[in-house]
Amino acid sequence: MILYTMMPHELIFPYDGSVYEKQQMVYYQGIPLLVEPVDQQNVQVLRILSSDPQHYLHANLSPGSKISFSNLDPVQ
Repeated sequence: MILYTMMPHELIFPYDGSVYEKQQMVYYQGIPLLVEPVDQQNVQVLRILSSDPQHYLHANLSPGSKISFSNLDPVQ
């Protein structure tokens, strides 16, 4: 579907802040990640927040992969 309009995107697709409340920034092996808790022991990677291209080559950090809370570094 294509929607041709002059209305701002925010009026057509309203912002839902509850989607972003569970997201948090953490460090995994020194790499900043945006994650979301899946259960009591694991988080799911949503986004890599690093500017280093080498960090995007880690298969275990691809969006959708799960990481244990015990493997996360303290927030710097």
